[in-house]
Amino acid sequence: MNLSLVVPVYNEQENIPLLFEAIYKTIPPLNKTWEVILVDDGSRDKSLAALEEFAVKDPEHVRVISFRRNFGQTAAIAAGLDYSQGDIIVLLDADLQNDPADIPMMLTKLDEGYDLVSGWRKNRKDNAVTRNLPSMLANRLISQVTGVHLHDYGCTLKAYRRDVLEGFRLYGEMHRFIPVFADSVGARITEVVVNHHPRKFGKTKYGLERTAKVILDLFTVKFLVSFSSKPIYLFGGTGGLLMIISSFIMLYLMIRRLFFLVSVTGSPLFQTSVMFFILGFQSMLMGLIAELLVRTYHESQRKPTYTIRTKINLNDDD
Repeated sequence: MNLSLVVPVYNEQENIPLLFEAIYKTIPPLNKTWEVILVDDGSRDKSLAALEEFAVKDPEHVRVISFRRNFGQTAAIAAGLDYSQGDIIVLLDADLQNDPADIPMMLTKLDEGYDLVSGWRKNRKDNAVTRNLPSMLANRLISQVTGVHLHDYGCTLKAYRRDVLEGFRLYGEMHRFIPVFADSVGARITEVVVNHHPRKFGKTKYGLERTAKVILDLFTVKFLVSFSSKPIYLFGGTGGLLMIISSFIMLYLMIRRLFFLVSVTGSPLFQTSVMFFILGFQSMLMGLIAELLVRTYHESQRKPTYTIRTKINLNDDD
């Protein structure tokens, strides 16, 4: 299989026929073996029925996964990746704000030697206050913290070589950070301007609260990328710094006691020094515990973050 399209779907019944129309117009002319995996994320409308209809019409190319309930976009993407077979994987949304017509251009970019091509919605057709501005600020923050400089982490339309997606699992709402994880394994990443269209049907599933979630997830990503294999560097470094500060405070108190006869225990700095030393020692112990957990994690079985109700045109061995 040359190419796999992975499409998470949630309450998009009106958009599904238009999505397939765009896919069939774009992908067959590429002369590649291809599949499209659509993951119904517990839709409450007739999205699943529409997907099943297309799966029956085209069992060679259309695969459908249906979740028992809504697990979120990241879980849907993870399921699609797990069951995909293509050497190249393209992610896109089902709402048609991403344009499948951009896929050939992104594949051409991959052929230039890149491992990941990320879409940039330069002329984004969303609300400027509730969507565009928070997204711009979040993208700048992510780029600064991770060192992977992209204009649009939130754009689902991305093309990947399969090998850069192996070695990590997606949890929570981590799908937007896939480029960061890919960069950690040495992927060559580039960004291209893609089309972005106003939503025709349905309504967006995200609001301002998503920005807060992105910031919290960023802490997790930074830890996983920088310290997941050696957490003692973070906890031990923090603990060591606190213990050094504690030692300097105590030295200051001792000098003041010897030369100026000022009580050591009567100063609030004494309690501060003791607290810093205890916190530093506890941080060291947490680092050692984290080291044990990391080893347990790497040796444990991989468990999926979703449960599947039905599979269409997919074998248990896929």
